[in-house]
Amino acid sequence: MTLSKEQIILVFSTPKATNMASHSRPQCSLLLFLLFFATIFQLATSAIILLKCSESNFTTNSTYQSNRSQLLSNLSSAGWRTGFSFQTLGEDTDQVFGRALCLIQINSSDCQTCLLNAVEAIKSNCTRSIRAGLWYDNCFVRYSDTNSITADEKSWSHTVYALYQISNPEKFGEVYSNLMGSLADRVVNSTNLFKVNTANYTGNITENGVVYTGNITLYGLVQCIRDISPHDCYTCLEQYIGQFQASAYGQQCGATVGFQCYIRMETYQYFNLSLIDATPPALPPELPPLTKKRGKRRRLIIIISVSVALLIIGCFIGLLLIRKLRYTEEEMLTNNNKTLDLWSRERSADFPLFDFNEIANATSNFALDNKLGEGGFGPVYKGVLQDGLEIAVKRLSTYSGQGLVEFNNEIQLIAKLQHRNLVRLVGWCIQGEEKILIYEFMPNKSLDYFIFDETRRVLLNWERRFEIIEGIGQGLLYLHKHSRLRIVHRDLKASNVLLDAEMNPKISDFGLARIFGPKELQANTNRVVGTHGYMAPEYASEGLFSMKSDVFSFGVLLLEIVSGKRNVGFHRYGHFLNLLGYAWVTWKDGSISELICPTLTQVSQRQIERCIHVALLCVQENQVDRPIMSDVIMFLTTETIILPEPKQPAYFNVSVTEDAAGSCSINYVTLTNLEVR
Repeated sequence: MTLSKEQIILVFSTPKATNMASHSRPQCSLLLFLLFFATIFQLATSAIILLKCSESNFTTNSTYQSNRSQLLSNLSSAGWRTGFSFQTLGEDTDQVFGRALCLIQINSSDCQTCLLNAVEAIKSNCTRSIRAGLWYDNCFVRYSDTNSITADEKSWSHTVYALYQISNPEKFGEVYSNLMGSLADRVVNSTNLFKVNTANYTGNITENGVVYTGNITLYGLVQCIRDISPHDCYTCLEQYIGQFQASAYGQQCGATVGFQCYIRMETYQYFNLSLIDATPPALPPELPPLTKKRGKRRRLIIIISVSVALLIIGCFIGLLLIRKLRYTEEEMLTNNNKTLDLWSRERSADFPLFDFNEIANATSNFALDNKLGEGGFGPVYKGVLQDGLEIAVKRLSTYSGQGLVEFNNEIQLIAKLQHRNLVRLVGWCIQGEEKILIYEFMPNKSLDYFIFDETRRVLLNWERRFEIIEGIGQGLLYLHKHSRLRIVHRDLKASNVLLDAEMNPKISDFGLARIFGPKELQANTNRVVGTHGYMAPEYASEGLFSMKSDVFSFGVLLLEIVSGKRNVGFHRYGHFLNLLGYAWVTWKDGSISELICPTLTQVSQRQIERCIHVALLCVQENQVDRPIMSDVIMFLTTETIILPEPKQPAYFNVSVTEDAAGSCSINYVTLTNLEVR
């Protein structure tokens, strides 16, 4: 039996039988017809299977087909030893890239069996597809004509879940969010890009009419393909965790899988809890000892000859590498010197070039205790210079997507910007591969540190929040209109708004900012970069950005400040998966009190309602309808001005619908290839 293109098969594994009298938690239900499929395909491991074959085909008996066949064989033979393998074969248009991954809960033997089955399945069912991916319950195999993931593959995922009802889905969802969200947070600092853990839920779960009551243990696992950055891993996990919770609302037992990551939560222990700490990769088996005594002399001659030949080849390659490295170092030094010379001409006493050793000493050699956090481009450390000045050191990581272009871009821009609501750059450093920016130290960290935390948000009363809103608006207005350069920030979000000792807001992180000409109103890019949830729809879908893109981000941020909730993430707002849809409905229904952060008591209701009104004007679908920042400031500060009626916001249709059977699905507006941060 052969699968058709884009077909997806799902099979649930059978949990081991347990004594329900001694265990008060249910096992995930089985679907009989899925077991029927497992019998048909005669899989060695009866498990979840997701298969995707591309529409594009290669030519029969072509070099690409031959390379694909050999590459898949290499993957199955190499991947089981360490649980992951990346292979490439061929050149130019015939080059094939492949990856194989085993989940952390299985041993080397099961990994090998799983990969062999997966390779055979993907070869027999995607006979001529130029790229394909297949998930078993325990392993993943993918091959493609490109090393990078395509937009279609990045957006492709699937969720499977068990069929039972939970007495308190809100409480269950909260436990789920905390468990899986904490795992995703910890993966960023994990070398193996996987984490497992448990959490407890107290309540009732009904399965096939049987009610189970008590303290139920939930087992969660998250894992990413090993050769993506921790940031991309976290982004994938964050998306899947929210997607799974929305799809399986009230039935949160199962998994969501895709081309970059995997999440799973069950009510039974399907992994070894000792895996919470990183497990070293399995070693390859030892080679069997030589048992034959005949031909000893011949083997000795062959060994000596091969050794001498390898030694000669090694010396030759070594000389080439030394020359290459020497050339690379000289080239790097030349480029760095050019950069240093360029900025040395423009630097002043307020914008010095620091020596790397000076920064290392200021941060105690980048000690973990001095780490303030980690952004999309690398960690940030607190430091103290010899003169006692406190600084924040942004050290661009080697795996970061920010290179010299963005680094120089940030220096160029922020060096020419002077405003009380923009972070001040103290200096910079570049040495070898090290690229470092030194900012003024913000003792109160960033805005998201307060508004999204239930304990710390009480420290921000409404008067303080409105001052922060106005300060951010003034900073954007300066960028768009009053600075020497017209600048679009492109990454305005809560974590990029820093707070000084007096809680004054300062916009930071100008690595993605773009300068606009005097008559330039809009620009286009093929490389969409930014943060999911804050990006304007025309930018996310078409790469079009303008000052109205920043206005959209400001509107999202304004709603987050008023509500104390993230626009997207691990939350669900009624029938909506984002804050924009929920805000629009409460506005239309006249129930916006449900949107306002509960810690905001005894405040000016009229002023808060006006802020929500302005925010909805900023997040309208059509950028033409959005106000410019000068109008936004005027709307916020002048209560006598009558505000126009807002139109339906962007992403309004990103919602959850329930059918007659009570199962949930997600309605999306668009699927976009984003480089998220």
